[in-house]
Amino acid sequence: MYAFTYERPATQADALKLAQAGGKLLAGGQTLLASMKLRLAAPEQIVDLGAIAALKGIRREGNAVVIGAMTRHCDVAESAELRAAIPALARLASGIGDRQVRARGTIGGSVANNDPAADYPAALLALGATVLTDRREIAADDFFQGLFATALEEGELITGVRFPIPQRAAYVKFVQPASRFALIGVFVAQTGAGVRVAITGGGNGVFRHSAFEQALSADFRPEAIAAITTDAGEMSGDLHGSAEYRAHLTGVMAQRAVAQALA
Repeated sequence: MYAFTYERPATQADALKLAQAGGKLLAGGQTLLASMKLRLAAPEQIVDLGAIAALKGIRREGNAVVIGAMTRHCDVAESAELRAAIPALARLASGIGDRQVRARGTIGGSVANNDPAADYPAALLALGATVLTDRREIAADDFFQGLFATALEEGELITGVRFPIPQRAAYVKFVQPASRFALIGVFVAQTGAGVRVAITGGGNGVFRHSAFEQALSADFRPEAIAAITTDAGEMSGDLHGSAEYRAHLTGVMAQRAVAQALA
């Protein structure tokens, strides 16, 4: 690693002052620290958010659940409040990485990083979640802007995510065994306003599948989308799977997600 200074503020206000002065915010460190070890990133100052209690926790707010940005994956997975309100989101968190990753990684860090194969972005997009920051509220549809790109401005801090509680939902992913990222992951959520379907692992960042949404809004059964194909030209391909393979997996995982939501 390169040399850097390390700060661990106890309040959000102090963290923001350091960030505005050029400090690099550190959540769980699952991406940043690895990048620094590989000398792909060389921040001069690290601002560790781990001591800010106000950024942690899970609470019910009316017909929604708010998760603090520094809440770890393992805490999301084990939350009795979340298992009762949005069990699909708790199950998603339980399948992120391995035990070590779930014990360090945070929802805010994952959302801010927006890895194209990460799990949480699919949940935010399918559930119609809202990203809360120190400055504003950003709808998930506006937040994710492509490969590792988000609507966050320089020095803006995610403080939490608000998830509306759906009628039913499920997340199913085909795991890349080495990284535990999604080769393809599909989150399906049904609400009174219709159905939202989000795909991760398949392209230049998370995206919604409008054809699946229209079919499932009319008939929420796996059979309703069995004949719908996904354009391989809009999918990514790599050594783990071709674009055509990912396009096929999208349909398979979507049908499994609907079946799981019904169960």
